[in-house]
Amino acid sequence: MPISVFVLDDHEIVCRGVTALLEATDDIRVVGEARTAAEALVRIPAVRPDVAVLDVRLPDGDGVTVCRQVRAAIDPPPACLMFTSYSDDEVLFGAIRAGAAGYLLKHVSGAEMIDAVRTVAGGGSLLDPDATRRAPHRLRHGHADEDPQYAALSVQERRVLTLLADGLTNRQIGARLNLAEKTVKNYVSSMLHKLGLTRPGVPQMIRV
Repeated sequence: MPISVFVLDDHEIVCRGVTALLEATDDIRVVGEARTAAEALVRIPAVRPDVAVLDVRLPDGDGVTVCRQVRAAIDPPPACLMFTSYSDDEVLFGAIRAGAAGYLLKHVSGAEMIDAVRTVAGGGSLLDPDATRRAPHRLRHGHADEDPQYAALSVQERRVLTLLADGLTNRQIGARLNLAEKTVKNYVSSMLHKLGLTRPGVPQMIRV
């Protein structure tokens, strides 16, 4: 059976381009499109795709929220592939918490997009959700040193990670810890590297 895909993007040209790219393959079929979060939340449960390619920034919301809600509404849930023009560590952590299977920047090649859809449809991941989900529990219960990745985090990085897992934005974390927002972003970038959520030399995709 072909891999069924739903595409959400508020730019018509981007949406049509992704659809045409995926439809040109033998094993992928686009079963629906949407331009807004509201449309997606109605249409995705109706067509029940294997994969949902979700633009992060939308006129009436964001793709991370759409990911969280459709994954809660559909059984089995679609593999959600976040698609964005901007590399944003805060969005990455939000996507991980929402259960996204991948995170791509829009300057990926067509071959990389197709490979990403096939990877997440087959149960693979372009990011590591378990690492971040386990982190708050380990940090709060004092078991971080059992894992060398978490042990490598500084005290301040652990504080930032815990607040990120609680849903705070970079700005809110800065206010809570009396840090500049840029400083918080630097901590987040450092944590992504230490937790193994990025791979040097692969800026388009975040793989494990």
